[in-house]
Amino acid sequence: MSLVAGAIGLVLLVIGAELLVRGSSRLALSFRISPVVVGLTVVAFGTSTPELAVSLGASFSGASDVAIGNVVGSNIYNVLLILGIGAVITPLLVAQRIVRTDVPLMIGVSLLFWFLASDGSLALLDGVVLVALLVLYTTLSIRSGRTEQKVVVEEYAESLHAEKPMNRIVDIGLVLAGLVLLIVGGQLLVGGAVEIATSLGISELVIGLTVVAIGTSLPELMTTALAALRGQRDIAVGNVVGSNIFNILGVLGLSAIVAPGGVPVSDAALTSDIPVMVVVAIAVLPVAFVGYVIKRWEGFLFLGFGALYAAYLVLDATEHDLADGFQTVMVFFVIPLVAVTLALFVGRELREKRRQTA
Repeated sequence: MSLVAGAIGLVLLVIGAELLVRGSSRLALSFRISPVVVGLTVVAFGTSTPELAVSLGASFSGASDVAIGNVVGSNIYNVLLILGIGAVITPLLVAQRIVRTDVPLMIGVSLLFWFLASDGSLALLDGVVLVALLVLYTTLSIRSGRTEQKVVVEEYAESLHAEKPMNRIVDIGLVLAGLVLLIVGGQLLVGGAVEIATSLGISELVIGLTVVAIGTSLPELMTTALAALRGQRDIAVGNVVGSNIFNILGVLGLSAIVAPGGVPVSDAALTSDIPVMVVVAIAVLPVAFVGYVIKRWEGFLFLGFGALYAAYLVLDATEHDLADGFQTVMVFFVIPLVAVTLALFVGRELREKRRQTA
């Protein structure tokens, strides 16, 4: 029954997110909000509502590890899995605004979350700070988005919504229906995940970091893959970056506000998974900065690291003898080697740019 409940919950999450994104995107575009901002806010926030529903449900039920693991795991997989798949489909051009403003902000809020959680919990005041920052970010993004040329917005609306036009009343209905499905689906998925974790003896944190995190990231995956296939690269990259920002500021912020006594953060999350999330966020900056594009080989690199991270979680959860050795190889060999390779690549690209402009 736990598997059935989890599967039903996952289906409801996917359907609910699709309805919410469709309705909210049309409403945003009708108010002439720019395509980059739509990807960073409306679509990103819409596809992050599964994480919100799951983490709020987990916080209410006392399953704090699921709430934390869901957000941390989703942010990791959003970059490694979703951006990776998008770049493999087609190299992703990245808007300068995203590289100069939103990716640094994603890194900053990741570090802020790590700092706030360093005492072992996200308290009410921490949640208020995070939500206040989300309101500020959204307000400034929408205000800047209104300065975009009207023709750009209209072209984006035409490419994104080739289907039969729908009026605002129907769009509002889609948004409300999507929210209801997301809330119900989130409750079912959390309940099923916790019961499965208990029956298998696997920690709730690992379940949150794997099954729940990947499951709630499916809307981002479908949105980004579809956008990459259609050439809508603003929404493909903006969806991931905006979703990661919303997951921390909105999902964790609201969870800390509504959870009785705040949201506890385990030592395992503080010493292992949150640092990985921060490193993954930082990795986007040099990759996107060079030529403002995420290339196909970089997409394969992201996918490889996503697979390695998932493999480590499985080994660690099952207490396999290879877990410690696997972690040692990753920390002291694979990650430094990739970091040096990326640094050399960035340096070469920057030197090439200077030669071209000289």
